[in-house]
Amino acid sequence: MQVILREHNGAIFRRCEPSDLIGVMEINMKTLPEHYSDYFYESLLAEAPEAFLVAEKDSQYVGYIMCKTEFGFSNFKKLGFVKKGHVVSVAVLEEQRGNGFGKILVNEAFKGVKEKQCDEMYLEVRCSNTEAVKLYQDLGMDIKQRLKSYYRDGEDAYMMAIEFS
Repeated sequence: MQVILREHNGAIFRRCEPSDLIGVMEINMKTLPEHYSDYFYESLLAEAPEAFLVAEKDSQYVGYIMCKTEFGFSNFKKLGFVKKGHVVSVAVLEEQRGNGFGKILVNEAFKGVKEKQCDEMYLEVRCSNTEAVKLYQDLGMDIKQRLKSYYRDGEDAYMMAIEFS
């Protein structure tokens, strides 16, 4: 059964299902230089289906976000380990950008990781991806550190995070 979370600009946003994974992988291949194994997608979907979402428009996949949960040191100077959500990958097809789809995917993923009882959420983003950095800042995320040569091609990343109240 499909769980539709939102509709916007002719697109529906819903939880990913196993039958969606090939479409998600195709978007990843078209839009991002980082690629993952089939098993990796399957394991993230099994672990955090609340925060693995797809966007569809006219029965075509146009975007996705996949997250995982983990325990680790807080990005907000809290003592001890906290449970946090990690945005592993988010992408929207180039021809669909500017429609607000990325913002909705990230916002809905925030809700999903909150359902998993996470205290905060974080992600890594290329320093050169100024549109994404601005989007994440508009959603309340802060740049916490610069990760030198984070990506395979040597580019730095910003680690950005948001704390949930």
